[in-house]
Amino acid sequence: VQLVESGGGLVQAGGSLRLSCVASGLRFETYSMGWFRQAPGKEREFVAVTDWNGMQKFYADSVKGRFVMARNNVDNTVYIQLNNLQPEDTGVYYCAAAISYTDISKSRAIDYWGKGTLVTVSS
Repeated sequence: VQLVESGGGLVQAGGSLRLSCVASGLRFETYSMGWFRQAPGKEREFVAVTDWNGMQKFYADSVKGRFVMARNNVDNTVYIQLNNLQPEDTGVYYCAAAISYTDISKSRAIDYWGKGTLVTVSS
């Protein structure tokens, strides 16, 4: 199984980025998918999750209203649109897969992780 993230980069505060995660080697449509991030010197934290068909979504309070997650089960891809980025959003963003939507939202029992893509927001 592989989860490969892309789309990270350097952006000024207030800017936007769109991250993608392409999955292979798993039945993508049966998995809930999530995004996590890890800032320098901090623990990895939950950002967002979507269920198997994209109908249910849940966001961390810190990103609610700014980040939007979507998935495409034809292309085995999950996206997250990062809007109005702030310096505190800086970190490595990881894609994650798990059968349980609830498990992702509670940062537990993740089946697969990607290697991450770096987002840097300058002030």
